[in-house]
Amino acid sequence: MNSESLAANGGTDTPAQQTSQESAGATQRTYSQQEFDDAMAKMKASVQKKASKPYEDLGDIEELRTIKSSWEQKQQEEQVKRGEFEKILQDLASKKDAEISKRDRVIQEYKVDVPLLNTASKLRSVNPEQVKSLLKSQVRMNTDGEVEVIDSTGSVRYNDKGQAWGVEDLVQDFLSANPHFVSPTPSTTNGRSNISNGSPNKVDISKLDMKNPDHRKVYAEYRKTAGIA
Repeated sequence: MNSESLAANGGTDTPAQQTSQESAGATQRTYSQQEFDDAMAKMKASVQKKASKPYEDLGDIEELRTIKSSWEQKQQEEQVKRGEFEKILQDLASKKDAEISKRDRVIQEYKVDVPLLNTASKLRSVNPEQVKSLLKSQVRMNTDGEVEVIDSTGSVRYNDKGQAWGVEDLVQDFLSANPHFVSPTPSTTNGRSNISNGSPNKVDISKLDMKNPDHRKVYAEYRKTAGIA
């Protein structure tokens, strides 16, 4: 448009020209920081709302997080308590085992040790305590709490009648096989007369027990009477 036309229009732009200028200005517009932050906040709220919509019936998200955190803490506390409880159970089990062992030792002494000792004494053992110690491993308690005499293979021993051995059978068998564990028979008047037959010259030396003081006296008298130096 020439200057004459502008002059004819009074020096103003036409409507088309004004629209073109406004569009150019719009394409060059910038946003402030506040406007940008507001736009991002709206977008974030929109995304969160969309993501939490399926869980709206469960309540507030933050409240759910708090509940979850409390539950996890309670679970940890329960685990700690269970750990202490297990320790208590272990302590009780140990005490129970100790009591059972003590009870078994008492039963063992009453049904094994004492009978062995008493029987060895009754059968004139020179050392009943030693006999008990030697034979103790051959006596055991079965599951019914009864005493069993066993052999070297762990089998129960029976006599010729098919009856299980008792403690007295075991001690008697041992002393018969080991006579040096038996005290000599105390000498009596009858025993002495059997040896001397009423006369020092007729002493049966083969029947003398030189461990017996009375027999040693008889032997000394015999030697003196017989003139043996």
